[in-house]
Amino acid sequence: MKTLTEALQLNTYPGRGILLGRSEDGNSAVLLYFIMGRSENSRNRVFVTTDDGIRTEAFDPAKMSDPSLIIYHPVRFFDNHVIVTNGDQTDTIWEGMKSGRGFTASLNTRTFEPDKPNYTPRISGLLKPDGAYTLSILKSHGGDPACCCRYFFDYETPISGVGHLIHTYSCDGDPIPSFEGEPKAVAMTGSLRDIADGAWRALNSDNKVSLYAFSKNLLTGETTNLIYNKNA
Repeated sequence: MKTLTEALQLNTYPGRGILLGRSEDGNSAVLLYFIMGRSENSRNRVFVTTDDGIRTEAFDPAKMSDPSLIIYHPVRFFDNHVIVTNGDQTDTIWEGMKSGRGFTASLNTRTFEPDKPNYTPRISGLLKPDGAYTLSILKSHGGDPACCCRYFFDYETPISGVGHLIHTYSCDGDPIPSFEGEPKAVAMTGSLRDIADGAWRALNSDNKVSLYAFSKNLLTGETTNLIYNKNA
């Protein structure tokens, strides 16, 4: 099993990624979300905090050419749950949970992004109050937009020092190939800052944009939030 750092530094363009897992001491639930970009429009972003999570924002509003698919709420908190996604399906899940629909049923109303020819997958995660978590990916069938494949991965008993990483793309390319297989099990060591610092350093320096890290102590309820923005 690779470390989180090793899993990221071997890939120049994983795109957007979600990590959910358990701290090395077993006491805390851990969440990471990162975004990358190849175009000026995608790179012109920062993470900012909101009352119930974070959102993306244009670093230089004058350079923002198209806000669709890149301006959204990646993280929202609801009833001691944490919702994290790579698009506006964060709000779909939030609204669904608010109305009693649930994570899976909410995502069954959505599909992959309409950005032909990549058809970028929608990746989503739900961190539950007890530290259990679910990851999901909605993607085209081998690049064919006629078929949406929906996958859900439940982790009811997280293992100390282990996280599960899912990202939108397998690697760089044209078109960019979608992520394949199950979320990757990765080893995590040290504090949240150690994990986040290692991930931030491992992301390709040309393509990385922002990273958010969150932890919740399952014994005390104390939370920690960290934001890294290339456009400081």
